[in-house]
Amino acid sequence: MAGCGDLGTEAGLRFAAAGHRVVGWRRSAEKLPGEIEGVSADLTSANLPPASSDTSAVVIAVAAESSAEAAYRAAYVDGLANVLRALDRDDVRPRRVLFVSSTAVYGDADGGWVTEDTTPAPGGFSGRIILEAEELLHRHFEGTDTDTVVLRLGGIYGPGRTRLIDQVRSGSAATPAEARYTNRIHRDDAAAAIVHLCSMEGTPHPAYLGVDNHPAEMGEVLRFLAEELGLPHPPAAPREPEASAGQAGRGGNKRCSNQRLRDTGFEFSYPTYREGYRAILEGKGVRHP
Repeated sequence: MAGCGDLGTEAGLRFAAAGHRVVGWRRSAEKLPGEIEGVSADLTSANLPPASSDTSAVVIAVAAESSAEAAYRAAYVDGLANVLRALDRDDVRPRRVLFVSSTAVYGDADGGWVTEDTTPAPGGFSGRIILEAEELLHRHFEGTDTDTVVLRLGGIYGPGRTRLIDQVRSGSAATPAEARYTNRIHRDDAAAAIVHLCSMEGTPHPAYLGVDNHPAEMGEVLRFLAEELGLPHPPAAPREPEASAGQAGRGGNKRCSNQRLRDTGFEFSYPTYREGYRAILEGKGVRHP
């Protein structure tokens, strides 16, 4: 596990529960649970620790330290390149390498449907940089026996990821003036999808969309949360705030299809935002440090 934050840790615990030996590279390795062999590593550094020769799968799950363009490049492109160099240095040839990507690579689709066959068209630097990393991964292993997979996740929510709930509770939430579709996935389902795609038999597709079954209009989600919390519906916003140059297209107005992922036999614990947010409100789940 190259990158063991909240998502990487949850995936690592699931690998361990399935009987695998799991090694987690993380700056603060001491924060990892005992089921994961923590190794201190800064993925933005070219001097990464040795990789085990018997590694069968590598998961690269990084996150930018800030919303700045340089931070995105350091995490996604430089971080990935450093991991790949470490594998080459140690002559490690995994069966499968999975890179956690983002639906930001698609940008805005004006509310239309998006699949893995849709041509990426990122609207800001975040999506462009992540797409560059995807291409780097596939190019690096082209012509080898290693399967490369990118999992393009929608907005992750779950334990400790309660931004919308907090906004509704505080009264700061506002329904967008125009309908805007959003795509999300619960942290636990995102982690389960990582394990599933690394473990399944056969040759995987090069890309999968990691989103739940129900792309939802933002106003619908906010009204649902207000009703669950026993609060008034959020007021309508006069207009959407302007997105920054870097983050434009990070969310976008699109409906992402998870059909390819479900066709592999993957089943969601939280098929829509309703089940997922109810679980959070009931205090279910663990937030990893």
